[in-house]
Amino acid sequence: MDTEEMRRQLQALTDRADITDLLDRYLRSLDNGMFDEEWARAFHTEDVTAEMPVGTVHGRDALLARIRRAMALFDRTVHVGTNTVIEIDGARATARGAQLSTHVLADGSGSVFISAGHADTELVRTADGWRISASSLRVVWTQGSPPRLPDEFASPPAA
Repeated sequence: MDTEEMRRQLQALTDRADITDLLDRYLRSLDNGMFDEEWARAFHTEDVTAEMPVGTVHGRDALLARIRRAMALFDRTVHVGTNTVIEIDGARATARGAQLSTHVLADGSGSVFISAGHADTELVRTADGWRISASSLRVVWTQGSPPRLPDEFASPPAA
């Protein structure tokens, strides 16, 4: 193996590790509840598009606002991602993995709502490292009663 091939392999391994770390930290961050501008910049590009069970948003500010409102529906959560397949093409990458999310509703009932599905993510390498440029969470099954969504989720938030 020549030096250039070794360099390419090392870059691929480093990129894969960085992307895996970003996705793992993102899911863990959902359980911590600290949704501010620093949080949004740490994970997403400014022009991110996100398809979620609570609607599709465009732009980092709109995503931050939607995540804040959606996560306020729960007292506690645990998000787990696994079986992620990452494809890297230069400064762009895709990742597809399974996601299992457990939520304790904030309505005072103590009810648990579980959802499971597939997370598809597009990423770009930025000056600050890999960031999510697009994501889509497709729920395949649920268990328990979901939270009652506020009327604000019926229409898309301002971008």
